[in-house]
Amino acid sequence: MSLVSVLKEFKEFAMRGSVVDLAIGLIIGAEFSRIVDSFVTDIMMPPIGYLIGGVDFSNLAWTLTIGSADSAPVKINYGLFINHVINFLIIAVVVFAVVKGMNTLRKAQTKERATTKKCPDCQMDIPLDAKKCGHCWSEFNRKSAV
Repeated sequence: MSLVSVLKEFKEFAMRGSVVDLAIGLIIGAEFSRIVDSFVTDIMMPPIGYLIGGVDFSNLAWTLTIGSADSAPVKINYGLFINHVINFLIIAVVVFAVVKGMNTLRKAQTKERATTKKCPDCQMDIPLDAKKCGHCWSEFNRKSAV
């Protein structure tokens, strides 16, 4: 394989719709993550900290001193973990709401108008404009079939 053929094959691969769509989705997802992170950190956490007595979760940590006084202390930042858990819960609720909304819109758009009706005699599906059932040969007007 020559370099030119490899570059041509890569170009064909990279220009597929699915690869471009994936790249766009990743970029939008990264930016959405920043927005949600800012929402949690800057808008949600201050009132939550205020309600529980002014606690700033990001500063909560356990300090372990191991060995001599010269060694650096080890910190377990459980406050940051609490922030990440709350962040995850808020993101999960937002994603659930977005997916539920998208599914509702999709259902509303794909709801098709009925193309068949039931024969009042044999209950088989027949076209809406039918005047006679093709199954039992019953004759009826359009309004008599449900």
